[in-house]
Amino acid sequence: MPTAIIADDERLMRDQLRLRLGQAWPELEIIGEAKNGDEAIELVEQLKPDFAFLDIRMPGKTGMEAAQVIGGKTHIVFVTAYDTHAVEAFERGAVDYVLKPPEHERLLVTVERLKTHLNKPALDVNSSVTAMLSQLAEKITAKPAYLQWIQASIGQDLRMIPVEEILFFRSDEKYTCVQTAKYEALIRKPVRDLAEELDPSLFWQIHRATLVNVNAIEGVTRDIRGRHLVLIKGKSDKLEVSRSFLHLFKQM
Repeated sequence: MPTAIIADDERLMRDQLRLRLGQAWPELEIIGEAKNGDEAIELVEQLKPDFAFLDIRMPGKTGMEAAQVIGGKTHIVFVTAYDTHAVEAFERGAVDYVLKPPEHERLLVTVERLKTHLNKPALDVNSSVTAMLSQLAEKITAKPAYLQWIQASIGQDLRMIPVEEILFFRSDEKYTCVQTAKYEALIRKPVRDLAEELDPSLFWQIHRATLVNVNAIEGVTRDIRGRHLVLIKGKSDKLEVSRSFLHLFKQM
């Protein structure tokens, strides 16, 4: 049975990749997970997996730095949020890659490629490949300035939700509800953190516990108590606006 480890500093991304790999390659056994490059090196030394899925950007040793250490001991698969220009560069290198978020159809192609490596010796990540990746890192930001998708739980499933599909976020004491037109999901990240990570031109904070997609706003009304409420297109939800955020609607 082929084996692999996954190294990514985001737990939800590790869970997502594990899930997608299980669907695309049921025989592949994930025998370890790491949060950074140093842990990935230790796992490869201890477990000797056939493959190591390494996020390029991680705290401590990066995926690129870890690959230089373990490249001859296991087949390296870089996990990246880089765009199609980066993919072209990967195609020219002696490495494999998985794009974030991992999509089933694209992962099937990667899996077929990896299967051909099983009976071959692992290749060192040589200086030319490392130089290519370093140049790439300078030109393309690994993580976008603002979040492009949200990793959220729906029951036992993990879903990658593009931020433009989200109507609003609303927090309680433990969770934050992520509401789309079709469903709602839950995350643990509070609104105060989301407000710093989302594009402020797309998401307005209207309450200490609420963020709303400006494109989802149908209008603003008042209730009998004089509170301002945001109406959401296609939904019955009415989101309260705190006094400190009323200035956002002066021109509406």
